Amino acid sequence: MSKKSTYDPDEEALIQWCIEVEGLLVAGGATRQQAQEYIEEEAEWFTDMYYEGLSAEEAAQQAFE
Repeated sequence: MSKKSTYDPDEEALIQWCIEVEGLLVAGGATRQQAQEYIEEEAEWFTDMYYEGLSAEEAAQQAFE
């Protein structure tokens, strides 16, 4: 039996976007743990970037700056 998601479609899209950003941060040299912690610590900033329409690549680039 599959478990239904408790997130609405916008939240699911944001989570998926953050997973993409995480992968890009790891590809750029961060450990997975470092990337996850950074995204958690800067959740509001990443959420703002998501709703401003930045791609995961653009968000990762800003994170490296």
